[in-house]
Amino acid sequence: MSEIYDIGYRHYDGPRLGRGYSTRALAVHSLRGVFGLGRPARSKIVPFALAAIMILPSVVGIAMMALIQQRGIPYSGFAVVMQAVVAIFLAAQAPTVVAPDLRYRVLPLYLSRPVAITEYIGAKVAAMTVAVFALIGVPLTVTFLGELIVDMPGPPATGEYLGAMLMALVLALLLSVFGLALASFTPRRGLGVASVITVYLLSFASVPIVYGTLYSSGNESAAVWAWLASPFWLVDSVQHNLLGTPRHSIEDAPYPGGAASVAVLVVLLAAGLAALALRYRKAAAR
Repeated sequence: MSEIYDIGYRHYDGPRLGRGYSTRALAVHSLRGVFGLGRPARSKIVPFALAAIMILPSVVGIAMMALIQQRGIPYSGFAVVMQAVVAIFLAAQAPTVVAPDLRYRVLPLYLSRPVAITEYIGAKVAAMTVAVFALIGVPLTVTFLGELIVDMPGPPATGEYLGAMLMALVLALLLSVFGLALASFTPRRGLGVASVITVYLLSFASVPIVYGTLYSSGNESAAVWAWLASPFWLVDSVQHNLLGTPRHSIEDAPYPGGAASVAVLVVLLAAGLAALALRYRKAAAR
């Protein structure tokens, strides 16, 4: 004989916070994951060790300003000089943002809530962008505050600092879009790390070679375009053309014009976002 029990199921009648709250919560959760917050201690070693390495030039620069009244790495060139550390951070942490959802196939669960593909991608890109921007922007800010405290001769380099912070945000967005796009093509974190660092190493090594080869063969006008194949030198080109900062290419090599640099930057951002959208539409359909 069967019995029916009333176990008290009721409809949810509490506040409904909507899609915006869900997207922000996903972004915050992803940002915490980048720095290993809420995870085992070993997850925090790499991001915080790399952050400490990024801070070291600021400490040295402040000491130089205090002792010999001389600035260290210029604000506008900090990201270019420290690009290897930034690339390692991106390669190590971008897969942690996208790989788990792909590996455990939980993307359909996210999309069953009021979160669309575009909002999911936006949250992931925003989290990675904030992380990379903090990695670059915090040392710049520490250096600038040190300059104000030391009271260097002449006015403080406020304009250069603000311009460098703006370009750090642009660079962080560009790196995050492409880092996540590369990492999203495999659910395995190790392969994601390898793909991001391989692309960086290829661009870092090949761009000066291509430039030197074209320049030595008399194709100076074509040689300058080689710098735009690297995200660090691309953003430095935009910075140089729009803000008038010094070039930080190898041997102070020239860059293309400002309009060309900005156009390439916009096209690359659009291409990276399109690749992310196609990848996640395919993953959500499984």
